[in-house]
Amino acid sequence: MEYTINKLAQLAGISTRTLRYYDEINLLKPDRLQTNGYRIYKQPQVDKLQHIMLYKELEMPLADIKKIVSDDRFDPDVALRKHLCSLLQKHSQLEKLISSVEKTITSNKGAITMKNKEKFVAFKNQLIEENETQYGREIRQKYGDATINQANKQIKNLSQAQYDQIESLTEKLNQALKLAVATNDPTSALAQRACELHQQWLCYFWANETYSKQAHLNLADLYVADDRFKAHYEAIAPSCAEFLKAALQHYCR
Repeated sequence: MEYTINKLAQLAGISTRTLRYYDEINLLKPDRLQTNGYRIYKQPQVDKLQHIMLYKELEMPLADIKKIVSDDRFDPDVALRKHLCSLLQKHSQLEKLISSVEKTITSNKGAITMKNKEKFVAFKNQLIEENETQYGREIRQKYGDATINQANKQIKNLSQAQYDQIESLTEKLNQALKLAVATNDPTSALAQRACELHQQWLCYFWANETYSKQAHLNLADLYVADDRFKAHYEAIAPSCAEFLKAALQHYCR
């Protein structure tokens, strides 16, 4: 069966503008162009679009999606099984969050007493699931399963007080980085203070025996090399990832 761009857009529930953009970036090319310039799509393009939309639902950047679906080794069946696994994980997490909210509502009405620990279990699990979905493959390849499993265990064991401390420390770290980047000097006192805060923040997630200066530097490399990590620090200040890497090179000496 063949689809015009309008029919495929209606079928997928997206805009024709999106399909045109996918064509422009070579993410999803039509099967052919008619003499009048109209794009025509066939079943292989429909199947590929399904994978693209599933990866987008998992909040994967388009650049990464393009690498995956354009790879000659891409196996649709394997990809679908991975999609299913990820979606089941998200479904499970949503169920836990729904249960947590329902318990909180009931607790607020005085019908039951909800322990503070219960209130944060779902949120901590969500944090772990989000990290695994977005960065799991890269960080497990770089640090190994044992290290990441230990980090996830530490997150699960965080107390409410520790959770609040992380929130406060994150704000301090982001503000310190913003001020430090403005100095344009990674060796400045402000930059080194930001590195110290970054180490403190990191050790909430890494076991003490896991932390090392080299591991810290390796993480800084990942911040620069991976667009997803880089975007997080770019939101704090322009060129923040590169600045933090340079500052940590001085700090870890």
